[in-house]
Amino acid sequence: MILDNMWYLIIPVAVCLLGLVVAKILASFVMRQDKGNENMTEVHGYIRSGSMMFMFEEARVMLAALVIIAAVLWAIWDWQIAISFTIGTFCSGLAGFIGMNMATNANVRTAQAASGGFSKALKVAFSGGAVMGISVGSIALLGLCFVIWIFRSQFIADNLGIESIRVPLISDMLGGREINFIKGALIISAYSMGASLVALFDRVGGGIYTKAADMAADMVGKVEESIPEDDARNPATIADNVGDNVGDVGGLGADLLESFVGAIISVIVITLYIYVGRSNPDITSGILSKLGLGDLSAANFAGALYLPILLVAGGIIASLAGILFVTLSKSENAHATLMNGTRLSALLTAGFAYFVVSKLSPFNLVPFWSVLIGLGSGILIGFTSEYFTSYQFKPVKKLAETCQGGAGVTVAAGLGLGMKSSFFPVLIITAATIFSYQLGGLVAITYTALGMLSFVVMTVSVDTYGPIADNAGGISQMANLPAKVREVTDELDSIGNTTAAIGKGFAIGSAAFASLGLIAAYLWSAIGSAQEINLPNIQLLSPEVGAYVIAGLLLGAMVPYVFSSLLIESVSETADKMIIEVRRQFKENPGILKGEVIPDYNKCIAISSSHSLKKMVFPALIAVITPLLIGMLLGRVALAGFLFGSLLSALLLALLCANTGGALDNAKKYIETGKFGGKGSKAHAASVAGDTFGDPLKDTVGPSLDILIKLMSVVSLLFASLFPIAPIFMK
Repeated sequence: MILDNMWYLIIPVAVCLLGLVVAKILASFVMRQDKGNENMTEVHGYIRSGSMMFMFEEARVMLAALVIIAAVLWAIWDWQIAISFTIGTFCSGLAGFIGMNMATNANVRTAQAASGGFSKALKVAFSGGAVMGISVGSIALLGLCFVIWIFRSQFIADNLGIESIRVPLISDMLGGREINFIKGALIISAYSMGASLVALFDRVGGGIYTKAADMAADMVGKVEESIPEDDARNPATIADNVGDNVGDVGGLGADLLESFVGAIISVIVITLYIYVGRSNPDITSGILSKLGLGDLSAANFAGALYLPILLVAGGIIASLAGILFVTLSKSENAHATLMNGTRLSALLTAGFAYFVVSKLSPFNLVPFWSVLIGLGSGILIGFTSEYFTSYQFKPVKKLAETCQGGAGVTVAAGLGLGMKSSFFPVLIITAATIFSYQLGGLVAITYTALGMLSFVVMTVSVDTYGPIADNAGGISQMANLPAKVREVTDELDSIGNTTAAIGKGFAIGSAAFASLGLIAAYLWSAIGSAQEINLPNIQLLSPEVGAYVIAGLLLGAMVPYVFSSLLIESVSETADKMIIEVRRQFKENPGILKGEVIPDYNKCIAISSSHSLKKMVFPALIAVITPLLIGMLLGRVALAGFLFGSLLSALLLALLCANTGGALDNAKKYIETGKFGGKGSKAHAASVAGDTFGDPLKDTVGPSLDILIKLMSVVSLLFASLFPIAPIFMK
């Protein structure tokens, strides 16, 4: 059964609108809950105002950069590309705002709900997280459908072809040749680039903010003054709680939103090129035959083009079912409930994928098996992240024991554990890539990426629950709520740490697959004629361009390290300024530590906010400018090497950073349960130092690297037509 063209968009749009209705219902449920006493409301007010202030200031800084980029896109291409880019930035920003707004309202209500028991608090926290998860998936897909609809003439089979234009200056640099492209591919690539750029700003800015505040609060409060975490006497504690929202809610949501979009558009771009080159032997025998087609005709083109959109629409429905399962569950085992909800979503996604591929597409079951590989890979990568970062398992327990040897030994052991943890995720990604490539070549790889991200709604929902629970614990501590309330919020937070580690592993794995899909699409971009659309062939050691491909690989491998160093320097500098401020307040006003005077929270918030906004611009420029420079100077094939080099380097570095930081954090929490001397012991002091070392790694560097590789890939895809095949100085 093949649907009429209009239905291919109507069904996903209806699913997205349904998702937003469910999000509204969950938001209304959260807002109806009690906010607690006056002290709780006051602390909540500080956190919410600080979070919103940062978000609006960040939007102001981003706006200038986004306007400039939109103008450049208009000047090089036309207004349609600029409009699509703008819609992408708007959708990403809107999803982040909705999630941040909900998280900062759910935190205080979760703290109050904790007085009524664990199950009630879990329901409030997860409902708040689900609003973010649903918003990410629904708004991203709705925006993409809107872009395709308003520019629908570019996605009709009869209109497809390779266009050529002359771009002033650039065409002259290329010896007078015209720039070639498929307009529809540029339009959706621009949408993805808009989402990616906002995501990078959110991740980098939010990551610097949250870890600078966290490090300052821990080092001065816990280590120097021996006061509890989230103690109201600590001037940095509000900034720390604000950081949980701007980094772990806004940043995470934007990160997975752009992975989600990137996975969808990579499939669509490749489908457009396959259709244009459908008569070539490479396409007919090398790709279409594996997909069960002798020819991709105009009659079945729409079914192929809209298949990825229908697949992720099924994933949204499956995620809504998983969210319903968690919210209706009466179980007191929160970890099992959340994981079972995730597994249910994955299982239902697989079922929907089978139906969509077998009934609504012209292909055989290769896309379904590829989606299944992606689903399985995502779950396995999440499990390996949990194993290496949760104190329920041997690696972190052993790391906690090592903390008895002091801070230096702790850091070294944590770093070693992080290095070891990269083995299994890379093995999983390698196996998935080989299996999917054998099934259907580059097309199957893009569907594998899509499979991993198809139930992103559920993934973000579970992950966003963590910072809400963390904030609830902070509010209960600062508002001096009864010990039994803090016990409930501590348990919620502990589970949130595990889900966060799983979420980071999933984000890294999905980023790798999404980047592979985007690079695969890039390899087919900038084709001069339909006859040139053949299976990509990059000759690593060819006498013509081999040296430049290797140069690209080396340069690509280097960029993630320079990018990471800038982030760590930014966190360290900001944390240093905040540490000086916290010490100053304690020294000049002894009444703060006695609980007689309220600290100046706003001063710490201002330090973290202003410095993170200043420091986020240069790393973002690196992500946009470096692929453009490599492409223009060294050529298109060298840029392909650059993208592969950066992907491999960033993947391993992100795994190292995320799991090192997560393991050190949970080793500290394991000691705080009373092991190896508990709080106040030498082992605890060493674990706090180790956690401080790991904080910028797991919450700033690791997550930002995910976006770096995707943004560089989509920038390369969008501007590929402008690059020469070989270096411009080669004659």
